[in-house]
Amino acid sequence: MTYHEGSRELQDRFDTRRLADRLDEVKVRDTISDDDRAFIEGCDMLFLATADADGRPQCSYKGGAPGFVHVLDERTIAFPNYDGNGMYLSAGNARVNQHVGLLFISFEERKRLRLNGVASQAEDDPLREEWPEAQFVWRVHATEVFPNCPRYIHHYRLVERSRFVPKADCDTPAPAWKTREWSRDVLARRDPAADASREILER
Repeated sequence: MTYHEGSRELQDRFDTRRLADRLDEVKVRDTISDDDRAFIEGCDMLFLATADADGRPQCSYKGGAPGFVHVLDERTIAFPNYDGNGMYLSAGNARVNQHVGLLFISFEERKRLRLNGVASQAEDDPLREEWPEAQFVWRVHATEVFPNCPRYIHHYRLVERSRFVPKADCDTPAPAWKTREWSRDVLARRDPAADASREILER
């Protein structure tokens, strides 16, 4: 069931229970359609919601080149985990609470899609070679897939994609914050920022 007593309380307060039930009936599904696939695989970002074992939430942004999320079948998507700040808040949460929520959004198309599901992660996933510099691969088994009303999406146009997104056959720049005095002595042993020949960028 999509709704719990908290949702129902507000639906009844604002007289939207009938609408909510109709949306659940006609819009919410547990499979990824061909249109969903095209939209997901065209996105260059997603927002990932997780919670730890006690229900404390995190929300993180994941960006890549268009197509960095692969739709493997009507129930499964996969995407890479790239180098970040080393805190592993979202990835760590998913190891103790596998339930995740993803929001795919296009500010240019003014379109968005939610996908809720159960996540797993693997360093030895055969898809890992698809993404240069991926640390491991996320797979999410979809349990709910549904579009979101687009009316409040602001209309933006892309200026430039991040130069930090890993690409084949070239060195990814290192973020300048990893060269600061407060951070450089605690970097991971193989952190690219420790390579003196690596290009350093602020953003």
